[in-house]
Amino acid sequence: MRVTIAAAGTGGHVFPALAVAQALVARGLAPGDVLFLGGDRLEARVVPEAGFPFARFELVALERSASPRNLRIPFVLRRSARAMAAALEGHGAGVVLAMGGYVTVPAAWAARRCEVPLFLQEQNAVPGLAVRLAARGAREVFLGLPGPAQRLPRSVLTGNPLRPRLAAFDRTALAAQARQRYGIPDGATVLGVLGGSQGARVLNQAVAAVIAARRVGALAVVHLAGAEAAALASQAAAAPLPWRCLPFEDQMEYFYAAADLVLCRAGAMTIAELAATRTPAVLVPLDRVGQQHNASALMAAGGARVVPQSQVTRLPDVVGDLLADPAAREDMARRAGQMGSPDAAGDIADRLLEGTRA
Repeated sequence: MRVTIAAAGTGGHVFPALAVAQALVARGLAPGDVLFLGGDRLEARVVPEAGFPFARFELVALERSASPRNLRIPFVLRRSARAMAAALEGHGAGVVLAMGGYVTVPAAWAARRCEVPLFLQEQNAVPGLAVRLAARGAREVFLGLPGPAQRLPRSVLTGNPLRPRLAAFDRTALAAQARQRYGIPDGATVLGVLGGSQGARVLNQAVAAVIAARRVGALAVVHLAGAEAAALASQAAAAPLPWRCLPFEDQMEYFYAAADLVLCRAGAMTIAELAATRTPAVLVPLDRVGQQHNASALMAAGGARVVPQSQVTRLPDVVGDLLADPAAREDMARRAGQMGSPDAAGDIADRLLEGTRA
């Protein structure tokens, strides 16, 4: 029994795919039974490092603005689809899972050509173009968040697949080690700031104002600032409270275990992680890429407050109020947890295995 997973581009596509692959291995498949299809970005490094076979193909993304580069897309798609079909036949694939993004269309064409059942996974509340194009030919579409994507045919809300350490998150077991990791003094309330792997300038710039307006006596900040971490280092060192500024964290379970409240964007995987770890949040969604709908899902559940980017001057008040209100944070944490789907990777793996037997 063999499975092929198409995932490329960003961690938001690749890491959920790896979570599903690991769930398949936990159910008896060998790592060699799970073939990944992708391009030359993040997936080309992290998939082999995780121990799974990887086949690289020429991929091209659609330019949203009018660009001559879009003229080559049909030719690249056909060439890649033919090459992927050969890979499916060589692998003996019994099922294909495509994780959205520009790898999905050629993978869907290849699955159709080889008459292999196709499944899709859409992380966001609003489906991307590739998933919308491929959905009609899919046996099922696994949705990470409630929202407009639920209008897709044969869609099922599974939640987003999380890395095992977050799926099995235990705040109580991790809390002391997390605080030690970041040098947080006893009794301090902790604000976590998360802008994604590249950081988010508007959030990075807001931290100083939030600190200046703080309403709790003992506050500490754990700030994952992305590429701007070095530029913020001197400001963090001069702050009147512990402000740990890091470019990234490769063990995010410690970040969530340390944080009493998180200030962040509203990427689909961030929303899934907040829900699974029961972490209350203040969300500042990007104006594009559908993050408003992602944020609305967690806000509707009661697990977050949302501040539009055009109103970032409100952040010191909104964040300050929550930092000073443990009861409100506790209620938000409980409500966020009700939206969490820590078993999503396993649920999807089970459905894929059932699909190979159908």
